[in-house]
Amino acid sequence: MSTIMIVDDDVANLKLLTEMLQTAGYDVRPFDSPLKALKSALNDPPDIIILDILMPELNGIELCRILKQNPNLSETPILFITAIEDVNNKIKAFSAGASDYITKPYHIREVLARVKTHLELREANLQLKKYNLELLKLVEEKAKEIFESQLSTIVAISKLVEYRNVETGQHIERVQTFCKLLANSLKNNSYYKSLIDDEFINTIYWASALHDIGKIGIPDDILLKPGALTPAEKEIMKQHTLIGARALEEVRKKYPKNNFINMGIEIARWHHERWDGKGYPDGLIGEEIPLSARIMALVDMYDALRANRPYKPPFGHEESVELIKMEEGHALDPIIVENFLSIEEKFSQVWEEFNHTHAFLTT
Repeated sequence: MSTIMIVDDDVANLKLLTEMLQTAGYDVRPFDSPLKALKSALNDPPDIIILDILMPELNGIELCRILKQNPNLSETPILFITAIEDVNNKIKAFSAGASDYITKPYHIREVLARVKTHLELREANLQLKKYNLELLKLVEEKAKEIFESQLSTIVAISKLVEYRNVETGQHIERVQTFCKLLANSLKNNSYYKSLIDDEFINTIYWASALHDIGKIGIPDDILLKPGALTPAEKEIMKQHTLIGARALEEVRKKYPKNNFINMGIEIARWHHERWDGKGYPDGLIGEEIPLSARIMALVDMYDALRANRPYKPPFGHEESVELIKMEEGHALDPIIVENFLSIEEKFSQVWEEFNHTHAFLTT
C-alpha cells in the first residue's frame, strides 16, 4: 500500500483529502503542521507528498525545497494542491522540485488520477535505477575481457538485449554490416571523405553493436509489451539511450582515449536524434549529431522497417526505401540518404542473406 503524506493547515481541507485518498486505498499521513510533517518525512519517507502553499511556520514552497535536498526524499513526487493560481507561485513550486500543481477547486477524480500517475512513474524510476546498477556492474565485469580479448565479445554483450526480445533476432549482426556498407560509401563522398577512414569504418562496425545496450535497463513488461506503449512507457523506453551512454561513460573513465568506447557512447546516446532537431534525448539538430549516430539512425530505421514487430508487419525493401526517402532532411541526414540510395540494393542483399541464414538455422 502506497503511503501519502498530506500537509495543509486548513483542517477541513486536510480531512476531506485524507478521507478521499483513504477511500481509494492509500495509507494517508495527514499533518496540519509543516514542521511536524518535515520531521516525519525525514524519519520515515512517504511514497508521495501533497502540500499546500500558504501555511504558518513554513510555506509549502520552502518545505518542498528542504525535502528535495534530502537524499532519501530527492526523488519523492511532491504535488501542490492550492487555491493560488498565480503563475509566479507555480514557477517557484516547480523550481523547488514539485512534480505537479493542482489548483482548487479540484475534482476528486483528477487528484486520484494524478496521484496514481506519479506513483507509477516513481516505481518505474526505481526499477530503472535497479536495472541501471545491474547494467553498470555487467559492463564493468566485461570491460577487462573486452579490451584483453577479441572485439567480437562486445556483440555477445549487446545480444543480451536480443535474447530478451525474440523479435529482433540477428539485429546486431545486420546493423553492423549495414553500418560498414554505408560508411564505406560515405568514404567516397566529397563532403564526408575527410571524416571517414578505414579506422572509422572498423570502429563503427564494432561500436554499432552497442546502440541498444541500454535496453538491458528497461523492464521486461515494457520492452516485451506486445501492444502499443502508453505515453509514460514511451518515456521510459526512451531512457535506454541515456542508460547505455552512462554505462559506457563509466568504462570510458578507465579508457578515455579508446575510440571504440567513445563512438559507442555517441551511437548509444544519439542514434534516436533527428536531423530536424525533433529527436531525443537531447534534441540535437543537423551536424550537431555525431556522424556515427547519423549513420546508425538510417541503418536502424531500415532494419526496423524490414523487421516483423508486435506493433507492425514487416515492410518490403522497396517500400522501406520509399519511407526512408520521405525522411530525407527530416529524420535523416540528406547526404547519408543520398549515399544509401546509391547502394540500397546491397542492403537488400544483406537482409536476404541474414534472413536465409536465420531460416536455415531455425529449421
